[in-house]
Amino acid sequence: MQNVFMELIANRLLQTAVGALLLAQILKVVFVLVVRKHMDLSLMLSSGGMPSSHSALVTALAVGIGRLYGFQSASFAIATVFSLIVMYDAAGVRRAAGKQAEVLNQIVEQIYPNDGFRRERLKELIGHTPIEVFGGCLLGVIFALLY
Repeated sequence: MQNVFMELIANRLLQTAVGALLLAQILKVVFVLVVRKHMDLSLMLSSGGMPSSHSALVTALAVGIGRLYGFQSASFAIATVFSLIVMYDAAGVRRAAGKQAEVLNQIVEQIYPNDGFRRERLKELIGHTPIEVFGGCLLGVIFALLY
């Protein structure tokens, strides 16, 4: 079991993908600090925001595979298709779900204002704008090329 764990830690492709994800999560905090002048460390563990950590993760993995096995390889093609699906989902389906959660939260607040009943709000920031997805994609590509 320890050998498997050590092999996972030593896996360069995994290091590249996870490194890009971690950098994206850190950059979310930095962007909010610069733009809104407010430190929000909870962004380190959240989805949504600039840049998309999902996009950074999958594009870093795809580029890492391309560098290791060649950009003509079947592995790179599979990783690229996987990346496109993840990014489409982040900017499409998950973004729509976040907008629906926002509307539902507003409806509940209007129907039941200050009735003393504590309700948990639905999470609204779960998807990404196209620019956030592009930012994560660009970050993943650059990270993978430099790592």
